[in-house]
Amino acid sequence: MINSSDKTHTNTSISRSDFGKDFIWGVSASALQTEGGFDKDGKGMSIWDEFASKKNTILNNDSPSVAANFYENYEEDIALIKEMGIPNFRFSLSWPRILPNGIGEVNQAGIDFYHKVLDCCIANGIEPFVTLYHWDLPLELEKKGGWTNREVLEWFEEYVTVCVHAFKGKVKNWMVLNEPSVFTGAGYFLGIHAPGKKGLNNFLPAMHHALLCQAIGYRKIKALDNESQVGTTFSCTYITPKTYTEKDIKAAERIDTLLNRVFIEPSLGLGYPVKVLPFLKHVGKYILKGDEELIKTEFDFIGLQNYTREVIAHNSYVPYINAKIIPAHKRNVDYTLLNWEIYPKSIYYMIQKFSHYEGVKKILITENGASFLDEVKADGINDKERIHYIQSYLHQVHSALENGGKVAGYFVWSLTDNFEWAEGYKQRFGLVHIDFETQKRTLKNSGLWYRDFLQKHPK
Repeated sequence: MINSSDKTHTNTSISRSDFGKDFIWGVSASALQTEGGFDKDGKGMSIWDEFASKKNTILNNDSPSVAANFYENYEEDIALIKEMGIPNFRFSLSWPRILPNGIGEVNQAGIDFYHKVLDCCIANGIEPFVTLYHWDLPLELEKKGGWTNREVLEWFEEYVTVCVHAFKGKVKNWMVLNEPSVFTGAGYFLGIHAPGKKGLNNFLPAMHHALLCQAIGYRKIKALDNESQVGTTFSCTYITPKTYTEKDIKAAERIDTLLNRVFIEPSLGLGYPVKVLPFLKHVGKYILKGDEELIKTEFDFIGLQNYTREVIAHNSYVPYINAKIIPAHKRNVDYTLLNWEIYPKSIYYMIQKFSHYEGVKKILITENGASFLDEVKADGINDKERIHYIQSYLHQVHSALENGGKVAGYFVWSLTDNFEWAEGYKQRFGLVHIDFETQKRTLKNSGLWYRDFLQKHPK
C-alpha cells in the first residue's frame, strides 16, 4: 500500500516568487467529472453517460450523473477558488450540453449556463482557461462512429465555432483537446474508457482524426478571435527500462514513443514516429492528401499533464509494442492510491523533453496532483501526503524553469473530488473534499496550503 514515510519530500522553502511574477497559477476541473445534471435543461447524452450505464464498466458501478454537482454548485466552488487565492481556473465545456445531438440545434440553456460560470469567474477576479473537449463526446455522434468517422472533423469544427461565437470576449485562453492519447487509447484501443471500443482499426483512425481536429480547432479559434491564446494538452509519463539490457531499453523506447511522441510530433510537422512503432504505418489508409500539412499547428502553448513514471520490461506476448509496465507496488517505491509511483523528477524530465522541441513555444503544467485516502475528522482533512506530493513536484518544476525549460504555469488537479472515469468515486484528487451524499464541500489542508503558498507572494 501507500508508504507515508515521504521519501520524495524535499525542502519546503520554495515560494511563489521564485517562479517569477508572470508565472501562471491555477487549478483544473472537467465538465463530465464534476457537473452532474446529465439530463437537465436540454443536455444530450454523452458517451460516458451511456458507458457508465452498463454493469461493471465503472468501479462500484458509479455514475457521473450527479458527480460533484457543479451544475448547481458552481458559485460555491468558484467562491472556494477565490478563497484559496487561485487566479486561474481551467475547466471544460460539455459538448452535449451545448449541442445535444453533437451538431445542429444549439441548446441555449447550455450556453446560458457557461455564461453564468464565466461571469462568476470574472466577477471574482478569476481568469478562465477553457478546454473545448474533455472526453464527453455526444452519444449521437458515437452512433455514427465517433472519432473513427472522418466526419468528426466537420462536427468538431461546428462545435468550436458555436463556442467561440458564444463566449468570445469572456474567454482569452482556449485548450482544444484534453489528452488525445488517453481518450483514443483507453476508449478506442483498450476499451476501458468510453465508448469501450477495442483494436487497432478503431485506434488508428481515432488518433488521426483527433490530431486533425486539434489543428482545425486551433485554426478556427484564431480565425474567429485572433487575440486569444490557443493551446492543447498532452498526457506525458517519464519512462525508464527495468534493466539496462538491450531488450528492456528498446521496450522502454517503444512505450516512451507511444505515450510521449505519437501526438506531439505530427502536430509539430515531424510526422508519425513509424521507425520506432512500425504498426503506425497502418495509419496511412486514413491519411488523405493535405493531412500532414493540416495537422502541423503552431500552438501558442501546450499543456502537459504529468503524474508519475513507468518502469518498462520487454514482453514478447504483448502485441504491437512487446513491452509491459512493472506496477509501482511491485517495485518497493512510494505510490498513490491509484498505484502511481511518486516520482517528482518525472515532471522535470517531461518539461525538458518537450522544451527541446523547437516548435514548442510555451508549456503550462495543466494537471498535476495525487489521490490518497483522505480521512475526514472533526478538525479537518489533514492530507499531508498530497501537500508533500505537490511541494516535491513544484520543486522539480522550478528546477526545470531554472534550467531553461519553457514552463510558464502550473495547475493543480483537481479543484474538487470528482468522478474519476473508470475508477468512479474511490479516487480523490481534490483540494476540496466532496461528501457525495450531501454535496458538502470542505477545504482540505492541501487547499489551505496552496492558498498560503499563493498569498505569501501575490502577483
